Amino acid sequence: MRSPTQLAARIPAQSYFVTSAVFHYLGPSFAVLLFARVDVLGVAWLRIVTAAAVFAAWRRPWRRALWAGRRGLPVLAALGVVLAAMNCLFYLAVDRLPLSTVGAIEFLGTVLLAALGARTKRNAAALVLTTAGVAAITQIRLTGQPLGFAFAFGNCALFIAYVVLGHRIANARHGTPGQAGSMGGIDRLGAAMLVAAVAVTPAGLSQALPAFSQPVLLLAGAGVGVCSSVIPYVTDQLAMARLPRATFALMLALLPVFATLIGAIVLQQIPTVQDLAGITLVVAGVALHKAHSAAAGPQPTPAAPPGELLAGTPTGDGRQYARVTNRGHAK
Repeated sequence: MRSPTQLAARIPAQSYFVTSAVFHYLGPSFAVLLFARVDVLGVAWLRIVTAAAVFAAWRRPWRRALWAGRRGLPVLAALGVVLAAMNCLFYLAVDRLPLSTVGAIEFLGTVLLAALGARTKRNAAALVLTTAGVAAITQIRLTGQPLGFAFAFGNCALFIAYVVLGHRIANARHGTPGQAGSMGGIDRLGAAMLVAAVAVTPAGLSQALPAFSQPVLLLAGAGVGVCSSVIPYVTDQLAMARLPRATFALMLALLPVFATLIGAIVLQQIPTVQDLAGITLVVAGVALHKAHSAAAGPQPTPAAPPGELLAGTPTGDGRQYARVTNRGHAK
């Protein structure tokens, strides 16, 4: 019988990304319904705490945190704080600006990450195509509340940090027996989500209190948490573990495409000719892009003995993280 890690490895990495992209927009659709009954930061609290509870029951991530060591724990803590702040700023932004505008600003950060990894003319051309396509789909208009744009650009900066830190924990190898590979990344994500639940509580708990008197609102909040912070983040980890960071960042250009498609199917928001042209450019750019690591073939990663942190899987940008023992000495 195959282990979960073996089963996960048999599924194409792009499939995980598609799953993440779909649920990335189902979650906000639930959240919008909640905004009329629960304050924005209260919805963010319900989302993060629900996700933390799911990870706690499913993966018991504190066991992974105990093996992280002095070098690994700060990464998990930083990712947790980033998740809490990013989700709060995202909701504060979409409460003031159209979702498409916030999503377009969020994509600006992924353009930077993709550009840093575009070391060939082919990948540079792919980046140009995807950026033009997203611009055609989103049509950013710099109008609206200035505070909303401040929240949106803050979310953009934190989204960059999420991709960088998320890719790092996805490619780390901790020496917990039986906890290697992509499932180890999910455990580390779960530990970070527990940190996020603690970090968001001072700002969001009081605003979430009205939901406790209405079970329907609690169920809706749980739906937001599962759709927005469990399924997408888990599938992100499974994709990040097998895709170079620049490739993953470029594929994020597909998010506005899925927003357009879901809007057409679920909300009857029929795309315009310009939208369809933008979708074509994005798909062409993603198809043109070639991951740097794919050309060189897969690089085997040695297993770390128990008690060591090993993050030596290539990230696609030519760097490897150091192998560190519990004493903190790099080898």
